[in-house]
Amino acid sequence: MKFLDLCKVYIRSGAGGGGCVSFRREKYIEYGGPDGGDGGTGGSVWAEAVDGLNTLIDFRYQQHFFAKNGQPGMGRQRTGKDGDDIVLRVPVGTEILDEDQETVICDLTEVGQRVQLARGGNGGFGNLHFKSATNQAPRRSNPGQDGVERTLWLRLKLIADVGLLGLPNAGKSTFLAATSNARPKIADYPFTTLHPNLGVVGVDNAEFVVADIPGLIEGASEGRGLGDLFLGHVERCAVLLHLVDGTSETVAEDYTTILAELEAYGGGLADKPRITVLNKIDAIDEEARESACKYLEKLSGQHVMMMSGVAGDGVTDVLRALRRQITEDRLRQKPVEEDEPWRP
Repeated sequence: MKFLDLCKVYIRSGAGGGGCVSFRREKYIEYGGPDGGDGGTGGSVWAEAVDGLNTLIDFRYQQHFFAKNGQPGMGRQRTGKDGDDIVLRVPVGTEILDEDQETVICDLTEVGQRVQLARGGNGGFGNLHFKSATNQAPRRSNPGQDGVERTLWLRLKLIADVGLLGLPNAGKSTFLAATSNARPKIADYPFTTLHPNLGVVGVDNAEFVVADIPGLIEGASEGRGLGDLFLGHVERCAVLLHLVDGTSETVAEDYTTILAELEAYGGGLADKPRITVLNKIDAIDEEARESACKYLEKLSGQHVMMMSGVAGDGVTDVLRALRRQITEDRLRQKPVEEDEPWRP
């Protein structure tokens, strides 16, 4: 299934049905009077966050969503049928923006959250509605109200607990593959990750979701490389895991490059809790790793951990550090498997 996190949709609510002009015509009834019914209400357009979706790919193949119109009123005081509503089923974490792509209409962050995007038009009054003591035979009715037509943008921001940051080939996909059942593409050339990947990681009877995004390079905020659009997927994370390639000859520049891109992006990413890890320590000697670690600690002003995603060295310690940074309400407890006696 292809990943898509931004799409445009066209919606239109249903128009209301027109009112009816009708008079009661029956034998032996001299003064039947008006009996025209009201028109039905048009259908509305809703958006609902559902479970089991993590992409907007469905909206690439269907972009137009038009609700049904209300039926017109009829004689014998019969009201027209209301138009059926239409519901856009979107993944949790979807932002709905106006046509300018800046005005946020709503942010669906919980399963079952529902919002009305376009209200259906009201039905028109039939001539029965205008009956009065001074106007006993009205011959007028109202037309139905028109529907609302809008152009909207859907932008998905994945709901994850941990976001991976780093330059291309820093070992982010390797870390995700080593700690979860996710199978991202891994290769020895830059930009092997072209779209975000999610993985569920478990440690100490708790589980949390890790998001791997394409690597950032210097000038990503200006559009270089794959840009910084994918940083939106780590805005909702509780903690960021910054991986620095220990085999790089410019460890300090690699670290400051990511920080500069976070500050250029904004959105409070630079202020989020962040754990810095020197990765690929299995490929360098002990003296080089200690020197790089001390230099990073001086730059970041915090403790820097060391890890090797391939060899598995220090991975558990990093996962436990991430777990401590995540609030308890975001952690999911793993079911405890009880040993039951074997039965034939």
